[in-house]
Amino acid sequence: MIPLKLALRLDAAPQVALVGAGGKSSALFQLARQYEGTVLVTTTTHLSLEQAGWGDKHIVVDETGGLELDIEDLAGVTVVTGPASGDERVGGLSPEALHSLSAFARAHGLPLFIEADGARQRALKAPAEHEPVVPNFVDTVVVLAGLSALSQPLGAELVHRPERFAELSGIALAESISGEALAAALSHPEGGLKGIPQGARRIALLNQVEGERLAGAARSLARRLLGPYEAVVAASLQSEAGVQAVYERTAGVLLAAGGAERLGSPKQLLDWNGQPFVVAAAKTGLAAGLDPLVVVTGAYADEVEVALAGLNVQIVRNADWQQGQASSVKAGLAALPPEVGAAIFMLVDQPQLPAALLEALQAQHARTLAPIVATQVDGNRSNPVLFDRRTFADFAQIEGDKGGRVLFARHKVEWLTWLDSSLAIDVDSLEDYNRLLNYVD
Repeated sequence: MIPLKLALRLDAAPQVALVGAGGKSSALFQLARQYEGTVLVTTTTHLSLEQAGWGDKHIVVDETGGLELDIEDLAGVTVVTGPASGDERVGGLSPEALHSLSAFARAHGLPLFIEADGARQRALKAPAEHEPVVPNFVDTVVVLAGLSALSQPLGAELVHRPERFAELSGIALAESISGEALAAALSHPEGGLKGIPQGARRIALLNQVEGERLAGAARSLARRLLGPYEAVVAASLQSEAGVQAVYERTAGVLLAAGGAERLGSPKQLLDWNGQPFVVAAAKTGLAAGLDPLVVVTGAYADEVEVALAGLNVQIVRNADWQQGQASSVKAGLAALPPEVGAAIFMLVDQPQLPAALLEALQAQHARTLAPIVATQVDGNRSNPVLFDRRTFADFAQIEGDKGGRVLFARHKVEWLTWLDSSLAIDVDSLEDYNRLLNYVD
């Protein structure tokens, strides 16, 4: 099971706001419990008295007073709220107290988690005009939605403010809530994206994913939501299943810079079913949804880049390609945007690589967030290999004609067995090329 802290890619002392519906308070406290030491929990709106008691300590801040905390008085999950009201709830902090709490957390290196709206225990919601109340200092906003509402009629039983949800999603009251409608509401600037500060990471947490039907719905929703959101997490936080999958952008880095000295001609431009190796490999990466697909060129760069014209790839020319594969690996990684969750390294002499294998690597990584997911053919390590972004910094230490295999000794490796022996063929010579062309399984 993937810990929620890892699924959300949180660091040691994040400042996170949770909004939406479908288990928000449970997610907040589950997340807080995954940190050791003191953790601060608060709200900008309200918590029930019961929820305030889920922490180890509850500190009430008077509305008329300032925030005065002593680190020595805090213990475990410390809930900081305003006073209790007459409806079995405690209020949120004033903006001034909230900013003081944020500064206190940063000064002491403490995680801070904030519930930033209410949902009246419904599976879905639409925000009112006055919400969510997300402080501008948070670094991450998690937007929750309960998938138990899918395929159910849109109404007040399952959705908080159903009339507003109808406007945001494009469906009518009592109409069945589809994945398309939910994606529209979550992606709407006045819906799931409302009130998120500029620069904050945006993560959709799809909760209540019970059974294969809803797991499939989560996968489909992830395809729609990646873009508006940096990541989409599918989970059943109230059950033992916990986090089931983490969907993020997976980049491709196609290494096409080598000089092919043994072959004596540009390996990148060898013919494969009427197109150059590099074009065939690039089209496969694009078909598998790798985004972005970075092609690292070097030797024969002009000819290779002409062959790639018209394809939606990002070309990085490696002027130091003669120093070995490590220089191309680093050049490719340097071109990736920060929100990429993983990268698959592809070799230009594998034009036979199927898109299905790249998709399988991504699927296994989504289920496990393993640091490395590597292909295994006939019991031997093969390419391509997927590397989680937690490993990216380690590539700075590799030199010469070495690639990611150096990292296998430093990180846990999950293996994906593939039953196509042709993937084991490296085209380093004319004999290898002919063997690939004539390969029969």
